[in-house]
Amino acid sequence: MAVAEVKVPPGVEIPDGQISASAGDMAFRCVQKAVELVQAERAQVIVTAPLNKAALHEAGHHYDGHTGMLASLTGAPSSFMLLASETLSTLHVSTHVSLREAIDRVTPERIIATVEAGHAHLVALGMREPRIAVAGLNPHCGEGGIFGDEDSRCIAPAVERLRERGFAVSGPISADTVFYRASQGEFDLVIAQYHDQGHIPVKLIAFDTTVNVSLGLPLQRTSVDHGTAFGIAWQGKADATNMASAIAYARRLASGAVS
Repeated sequence: MAVAEVKVPPGVEIPDGQISASAGDMAFRCVQKAVELVQAERAQVIVTAPLNKAALHEAGHHYDGHTGMLASLTGAPSSFMLLASETLSTLHVSTHVSLREAIDRVTPERIIATVEAGHAHLVALGMREPRIAVAGLNPHCGEGGIFGDEDSRCIAPAVERLRERGFAVSGPISADTVFYRASQGEFDLVIAQYHDQGHIPVKLIAFDTTVNVSLGLPLQRTSVDHGTAFGIAWQGKADATNMASAIAYARRLASGAVS
């Protein structure tokens, strides 16, 4: 196996299991190197371990995470985070932003783009007509406007436009039931409106095997679905099951089984 080394600059120390600018900079440089290898056709897929966003920001690299960083490094106009498991998969309209900002990002255009990206990925997986559910934003999808109008004003029109184009998409469906229905086989993918709405149900069901997949980029990338876990760093306690799942998914991407 070929190894591409990213050397620590002379005189720079990286403390174990701690947030530091030096660690954040090295994390960025490693991802940057991986992108260069794929662009040079020396690698086919990037598999990333978790990185600490606070350390990344301390180093002056102000990204919201891997997906945003990869979009910037490759010049992609947009990118999407898919959490894929055998039982439940979710794709997010927004991810690493505040809840207040996430609500503002619930627009028909973003919802349509998210569904399009998810549909294309599932078709590449071999699904002829992916069944996609769009989660509502407010409790009970707003209950006719009593609890907010984003569901009727933004989500429902987006779903209608997609259905007119032939997509097998349903919604908005109340978030307190849609993930259960998908886990029982009714839907192949759920579009979550924000980070925690989509992450919590998937991690409850398949924390150790869910794979984070970046969509919308000009390269392939998979990752684990958990954070850096500094609390157990260098103690021999970490479980590599999730990384094995990410590598297995990457092998499928490299073989052409998924795009």
